[in-house]
Amino acid sequence: MKPAAGVKEAALAEALDAEGYAVLPGLLGARDCQALLRSYDDRALFRSRIVMARHGFGRGEYSYFAYPLPEIVAGLRESLYPPLAEVANRWNAALGMEACFPADHRTYLKCCHGAGQTRPTPLLLQYGAGDYNCLHQDLYGEEVFPLQVTVLLAEPGHDFTGGEFVLTEQRPRRQSRVEVVPLGRGDAVVFPVHHRPVQGTRGAYRVNMRHGVSRVRSGQRHALGIIFHDAR
Repeated sequence: MKPAAGVKEAALAEALDAEGYAVLPGLLGARDCQALLRSYDDRALFRSRIVMARHGFGRGEYSYFAYPLPEIVAGLRESLYPPLAEVANRWNAALGMEACFPADHRTYLKCCHGAGQTRPTPLLLQYGAGDYNCLHQDLYGEEVFPLQVTVLLAEPGHDFTGGEFVLTEQRPRRQSRVEVVPLGRGDAVVFPVHHRPVQGTRGAYRVNMRHGVSRVRSGQRHALGIIFHDAR
């Protein structure tokens, strides 16, 4: 299975540059979405479970996968990384940053592990009625890959209502801009972990980004998060 085989790299890069995010429609089929959703209660697959309210993160919960990752998750992580690494390197160059990411994910993981970041970060998120995820950034150590991916596993309007994926963008000396990204089951959104370059009259400047999920009105919302750097 090559879950990211249909990704059009040029369109992906163009959307990320222009809007700060890109939607990949139908990245996973209904069968894969259902299999991942059902796996949430299999504790043997995960290294830890976080109840958001205990930490002030919002309401709901999420679980980090343990190594070895399930085939679907590992396949997505490995196949999505190469085109995103090209974007990440171009963004770093625009911002005058020295970090250069290798072309394949296995080599990049060696960089993470060499920095003491050895715990896997892909995760499943579960929200019920009234749950939400506060605006945040997924930083787990000094080694940070600047793009990540979320795949919606449930069907809006059928499995749940509300629960929109939200991005905020804070430009220097301006008020924050909010973007609500509509997703269907199996759709993925690619977005920055913490910042992105925006072209200004005097060259590129850094824009801070945060993401979250609005309050779920009814039902249950499940999502898969793909973060490419590991955690301490």
